[in-house]
Amino acid sequence: MADEITYADFERVDIRVGTVIEASPFPEARKPAIKLLIDFGPEIGVKKSSAQITVHYTLDNLVGRQVLGVVNFPPRQIGPFRSEVLTLGFEDEAGAIVLAATDKPVPNGKKLM
Repeated sequence: MADEITYADFERVDIRVGTVIEASPFPEARKPAIKLLIDFGPEIGVKKSSAQITVHYTLDNLVGRQVLGVVNFPPRQIGPFRSEVLTLGFEDEAGAIVLAATDKPVPNGKKLM
């Protein structure tokens, strides 16, 4: 378990829900990954993310899926791609990533409370 944090620390991490509007291969990545375009609603807009989710997801089954992402980390250069959002997920027993998501549809851009 990580060190305890305050509620104020938690509030600084801006986790929002968004809908994947485009998914494309990312063959230049060192580890297998997919490039995502995610719509986080009118306040934040469409952001790019690189996600190592190739084991459980295909390009086709990602489009239209809602995902959770940290939108206030600085962008990160991953090879030729600039990732603007950290898409959230959990490792399964084999270490492959399973996306974190809501169990019901939520308006794009809503903040995790």
